[in-house]
Amino acid sequence: KVFLSFFGSSYEKISKQSEDIDFLEVPKNKMRSRESERLIKAVFFDIDNTLLSFDGYVRQCMEEGFARFGLKKYEPWMFNVFTRENNALWQALERGEIAFADIKARRWNRIFAALDIDFNGTVFEAYFRNGLNESAIPMPGSRETLERLRGKCILCTASNGPFEQQINRLKLAGICDIFDYYFISEEMGVSKPSEEFFSVCFERLNRGRPETVLPEEMLMVGDSLSSDIAGGRNAGMLTCYFDPAAKGLPEGMQTDLVVNSLPEVADYVLSRS
Repeated sequence: KVFLSFFGSSYEKISKQSEDIDFLEVPKNKMRSRESERLIKAVFFDIDNTLLSFDGYVRQCMEEGFARFGLKKYEPWMFNVFTRENNALWQALERGEIAFADIKARRWNRIFAALDIDFNGTVFEAYFRNGLNESAIPMPGSRETLERLRGKCILCTASNGPFEQQINRLKLAGICDIFDYYFISEEMGVSKPSEEFFSVCFERLNRGRPETVLPEEMLMVGDSLSSDIAGGRNAGMLTCYFDPAAKGLPEGMQTDLVVNSLPEVADYVLSRS
C-alpha cells in the first residue's frame, strides 16, 4: 500500500548540500565488501533522465516552442546551452543557494540570453512547464525493470521537482502504480542531496514497519553524481550510477555500481536475493 504523508509544499525550505564525501575506488559493478552479504530490500529511483527522458522532452519542446513563438530556428547545439544553464541552476539548488521557484523564474531568461534571443523567459517557462506536465517519454527498459522488481523489494521514487507534475508523468508512462512510496522534494520541503531529504525518506519508509530497513539495505539509482550518488552515499545507502551514454565517472569519483541500461539494475538486485 502506498504511503503518502503530506508535510505541506514548500519550495523555500531547501537544506544545504551535505559536505563533499570521498568516493572509494571500487571496480565497476563491484560493491563495497562491508555490504557484500546484505540483501537489497528497497530501491530508490530518480525520475528525470533515469525513469523518464527529460532530455528528450527538452529537445522536442525547444524545437516546437521556438517555432510557435517565432524565435530562432532550433538547432541541436542549442540543447547544450540549455543543459549548461539548467544544470547550473539545479546545482545551486542542491547547494541550498536558491529555491525551486528561482529556477522557474530564471531558467529561460538565462538560456535566451546565452542564445542571444530577445524573448520573455517567464512566458516560455510557462509553456515549457505545461508541456513537461504531460510529458512521459520512458527511458528504455524502465517498465521492464520495475515489473521485475515489483514484489521483490520496496520500490520508491526519489526526485527533486513538483509533486503533482512528477506523479502525473509517472501515471502517463504507466508505471505510477508500481511504486510503494513517492519521495518528491516539493511535498517533502527538502531536496536531494541533503541529509534531511534521505532522513525523511527513511523515517517514512520504516514508519509502522515491524523490522527496520537499514540504509545499507537500500539502493539509490540515478543519473546525477551530485544529487543521487553523493546524496545516497552520504546517507549510508548503496548507490547505482545510471550512465546510458557510457560517459564514465569523472576522475576521483566513484559509486558502488555503474550500469548503462536499467535492466542491469534488476539483474543486480535479484542476484542478491
